Amino acid sequence: MRPPSQFEENIANQADNEPDPRMGAMMICTRLAGRAIIRVVGRCNEAQENNRLDLSECQLMQVPDAVYHLMRHTELKSCDLSGNVITKIPPKFAVKFSLITALNLSHNQMSKLPEEIADLASLLRLDLSHNTFIALPNAVYKIPKLEYLNASDNHIVDVEVDRLGAAPSLLTVDLRNNPLTVRCHDQLADISHIEISLTPRQKEDWEDLTI
Repeated sequence: MRPPSQFEENIANQADNEPDPRMGAMMICTRLAGRAIIRVVGRCNEAQENNRLDLSECQLMQVPDAVYHLMRHTELKSCDLSGNVITKIPPKFAVKFSLITALNLSHNQMSKLPEEIADLASLLRLDLSHNTFIALPNAVYKIPKLEYLNASDNHIVDVEVDRLGAAPSLLTVDLRNNPLTVRCHDQLADISHIEISLTPRQKEDWEDLTI
């Protein structure tokens, strides 16, 4: 029979030689992260040539600080951040990308925007569709040149109708597939100077009663 000390030493050596089952998953995650970084850097390089930053489907949880650094000498005209898992946009975004005319934030996990978005003085098109907004962000009403707003497929219950109607330049607003209240839906439908797309609302049971 082996002495206990030798037996324990052999067990320890076997344990050291056994591969950690977590290593495979960690290597895959590292590889995926590496590919995502390469993709982001590559698209930043493209944007330096065409002034259009496309970071869609890059597995981003936020806009990396490195992006602002890489773009510091580029006058971007558009920015596409769709198809990521971004939850918020920092205030400095509007400072760093102040000249963009189109911003696509669709298919993310955002529920709010910073007030500084209103400082995007050249922004014409804003896509917020397929996020988790429960109300239109306050900044949206104040973007001076915004003509097109897509806020469809969110969780928006109510809209400040008067402020929307008084927005400086809005021409088209898409609010389809939101759980708007009956009152809000009817008020939005009455706005005529802005083309507002709404999902036809289902009548309440009491509205179908005949007297």
